[in-house]
Amino acid sequence: MITRELTIRNRSGLHARPATLWVKTANQFKSMIRLKTPMRETDGKSLLGILALGLSAGSKVQLHVDGADESEAAVALEKLLVDLEAQGE
Repeated sequence: MITRELTIRNRSGLHARPATLWVKTANQFKSMIRLKTPMRETDGKSLLGILALGLSAGSKVQLHVDGADESEAAVALEKLLVDLEAQGE
């Protein structure tokens, strides 16, 4: 199991389009992906679950990835957040 603390740095947070991109990326992997804040935890492959977390710019979230392709999944999801920030999403 891989656990990482991520900070949402893009200006719109994980809302609408960025959350959809997250889910598309997460669903490419077989591993179980969970996102956890101090108040909630959700399936990292669920668009509604991610939107319910209300992750805005500056939010911190724990990423938990467990499965056969966990390393690749964690790297891809972290890269997505960096790319979103670079694009000014």
